[in-house]
Amino acid sequence: MDQDRVILSTNQKALRINLNPDIYGTFAEIGAGQEVVRHFFRAGGASGTIAKAMSAYDKDFSDAIYGKEEKGRYVCKPRLVNMLNHEYKLIEDRLRRRDHPTRKFFAFADTFATINYQKTIQGHGWMGVKFQTDPSGEPNVVILHARLHEPDALLQQATVGQLGVNLLYGCHFFYQKPEELLLSLYDNLSRDQVEIDMIQMTGPDFEKVDNRLLSLQLVKNGMTDAVIFSPDGRNLQAADVLYKKNILALRGSFRPVTRVNIDMIMKGMQLFEKEYRVDKDNIQVLFEVTLNNLRAEGDINEQDFLDRADILCSLGQTVLVSNYSKYYKLVEYFSKYTNKRMGIIMGANMLLELFNEKYYRDLNGGILEAFGVLFSRDMKIYLYPWKDASTGTMITTRNCPVHPRLKPLYDYLVYNKRLVDIQDYNEEVIDIYSKDVLDMIKHGHLGWESLVPTYVDSIIKDNRLFGFDPDRKPNPGYTPPSRYTAQRVNPH
Repeated sequence: MDQDRVILSTNQKALRINLNPDIYGTFAEIGAGQEVVRHFFRAGGASGTIAKAMSAYDKDFSDAIYGKEEKGRYVCKPRLVNMLNHEYKLIEDRLRRRDHPTRKFFAFADTFATINYQKTIQGHGWMGVKFQTDPSGEPNVVILHARLHEPDALLQQATVGQLGVNLLYGCHFFYQKPEELLLSLYDNLSRDQVEIDMIQMTGPDFEKVDNRLLSLQLVKNGMTDAVIFSPDGRNLQAADVLYKKNILALRGSFRPVTRVNIDMIMKGMQLFEKEYRVDKDNIQVLFEVTLNNLRAEGDINEQDFLDRADILCSLGQTVLVSNYSKYYKLVEYFSKYTNKRMGIIMGANMLLELFNEKYYRDLNGGILEAFGVLFSRDMKIYLYPWKDASTGTMITTRNCPVHPRLKPLYDYLVYNKRLVDIQDYNEEVIDIYSKDVLDMIKHGHLGWESLVPTYVDSIIKDNRLFGFDPDRKPNPGYTPPSRYTAQRVNPH
């Protein structure tokens, strides 16, 4: 983003749009008042911008206009999409293009629920714009989901109004710079007021936009703490993915995915499916990459992120990108959407980090406060063994070297089966580490192919991921760890 960009006030943005004779369209708002269009009416010159403004509050009336929603929900993405499509089609049907040769049509829509009177349900909603940047061109669509954090309905309504003006302004003036469009949504707003946890840009002007990178930007820029995208690369709203699901998560670098990662998820899944209160048909598996992991080598490398994402998506996995370096924060996030049994798969080396008190010094209750959050939910940890390279010892729940001061807490969790071993692991893959595989790829050494799952080697080679170069000669100054010698000749 250009740091010298002048941030206009909400009123200034509305007025600039109103004074542009070529921007013309409709506003349809449900649930939080007509807070967005109100800014355009108050700014002056609205007759040159607003073809129609409406708010179909009554559900039956709304259904008659936009059709019924299968799940009976009105604050949802399908309702927003129906609103945008319906209103945009009306503009095209009712305004003859020969009478408006230079006008760029748009339809703005939102559907929000603000905080309830008892303050037990926080406000949230969907907002979008379907718009032209060329009078003769096909429209683009930008859709977002936002959570409202203010403690009062009137304040939340005002925030919706400001966010809507920012979105419409960004669509018309920043569409050539999608990242700037994204950042401009917070002009005159803060994260304390609103959290944008999903955004999607489609259309002719966004053909080169990778929506997975937009998801990454949401977390990177502090607009939200976690985003999810599907195997086909679509940005997803967390509630649509996690609501009342049995969640099983695996955290890792996946740089690249290795055979040990697949063994961990497969063996962990087998245990999880057998658990009481787990419905096999209601399980959501997540491969999680943290922002800290993406920043392990300094600034976030977007291509490196996409390389990891491409492989995980090719394997049919749903990916979670989060800012939750601490596991209790991750479980707290999951608990906003489900009270079903959850599971986390981790290696024994990561378990030692979990029991390291230095990570909880910012909490008044220290590690006990964090573990209170972590294990007060219906959650289990599935422990994948870790081989200590210095001693050759296999670390499991039976011999994990937890500090003596925390051993009673550890023993309690093991005794109550909140911490269980994955026992039927594949011994052939236990020594595989993503870092070593990555080094072998970058240094042009053969043998890494047998350390990754079937077809992943082809994906890396075909797309030249992680710096793979078929013409690179092996680096004589690099020698792969000797433990991989046997792995090279073993089939997948």
